[in-house]
Amino acid sequence: METVGAYEAKTNLPKLLERVKNGERFTITKHGVPVAVLQPADSRKTMNIESVIQELRKFREGNSLNGITIREMIEEGRR
Repeated sequence: METVGAYEAKTNLPKLLERVKNGERFTITKHGVPVAVLQPADSRKTMNIESVIQELRKFREGNSLNGITIREMIEEGRR
C-alpha cells in the first residue's frame, strides 16, 4: 500500500480517487504518522431493500423475544 502525505492527498485527490476506483489503496499520513486509509468502497456491503427485508424475515424465524416487549427492551437500553 502506497503512503501519501495529507497535503499531497489534498492536492491530488481527483487523481488518487481515480486510482482507488481501479482498486489501489493509500495510507494518508500527517507529519509521517498514518491517519487514514483511502480504499475502494466495499461493494458487498450495499444491498437492495428487498434483500434486507428478506434477511430480516429469515432472522425473525429463528429468533424470538421470549415475551419481552419492545418497550421493555427500550427501557433496558436506557439503564
